[in-house]
Amino acid sequence: MDKSDKIIVGISIGDLNGIGIEVILKTFEDKRMLDFCTPVLFGSTKVISYHKKTLEIETVVHGITSINQINHSKINVLNIWKEEVEIELGTATKISGDYAAKSLSSAVAHLKDKTIDVLLTAPINKENIQSETFNFPGHTEYLEANLEGKSLMILMTDELRIGLITGHIPIAKVAESITPALIKSKVETMHASLLQDFGINKPRIAVLSLNPHCGDKGVIGAEDDEIIKPTIDEIRETGKLVYGPYAADGFFGSETYKQFDGVLATYHDQGLAPFKALSFGKGVNFTAGLNAVRTSPDHGTGYEIAGKNKANPSSFTEALFTGIKIFKTRKEYLELTHNPLIIK
Repeated sequence: MDKSDKIIVGISIGDLNGIGIEVILKTFEDKRMLDFCTPVLFGSTKVISYHKKTLEIETVVHGITSINQINHSKINVLNIWKEEVEIELGTATKISGDYAAKSLSSAVAHLKDKTIDVLLTAPINKENIQSETFNFPGHTEYLEANLEGKSLMILMTDELRIGLITGHIPIAKVAESITPALIKSKVETMHASLLQDFGINKPRIAVLSLNPHCGDKGVIGAEDDEIIKPTIDEIRETGKLVYGPYAADGFFGSETYKQFDGVLATYHDQGLAPFKALSFGKGVNFTAGLNAVRTSPDHGTGYEIAGKNKANPSSFTEALFTGIKIFKTRKEYLELTHNPLIIK
């Protein structure tokens, strides 16, 4: 393969005081990783060098000042700031949050300009990153505001894909947020993603219930009978293979999830708690529904082990390969459907 045809993966380095840079460096310790993509880290060679020295990691990086200087045989670091930055490994500071935002902002700008093909984001701290220019609950909402489309957070492994109908909102606001329009929108996004991003022709989607035991016919809540089930029935009449609602405890306990290509949870922890228990640190967060591909590991900043060379890069590595695979699958799908053969 011509090196200029390699998929360029832009990587935002996340919170400078967390484990993000460590899992990035560990992922690319194996030089064979460069056979699959050309990585571009958005940050500073000074910051990367500090982490390398502290962690005693020998991964070689190549500093550049413009995306046009990419070397397809090296791990590129695009220097987007020149100043010294104070690093306090394991501590959440305003500085580490501000520079995480700078890294993300630059990476997204290059993603929009199509100078990178895929975005891979290292973990941020949702509190210290907040500012006048970054006022979002997390990556997903920021990306939706800056890219085209309606986002859907999907947590995935080879066997399980869980999307969220509601995302980063307080549990007290979940029930009032579950509307027929929102359910239809999330089902449509997941259905489209399973088609174009995963190559599944007739995807089967399960929707989980809001209340325990699907509300027990109104005894524990009416939303499942009055909102979720009628909406699912209406969607199924359009030809989509959508089923539910299913009570979450039995659904995962009996491994019913293995019968479906995608699962929609009604709120954040309903989906993420069983997912993280089942994924064993190899899960990937994929932002579906947007006009560009973004993935991330399924863990956070890991302050408690930052700088101790204890971080496991498995989830980050999986996120890298997943982003590349989705990019290729989507590109092929769009090429095949752009000018479909007309049969008379």
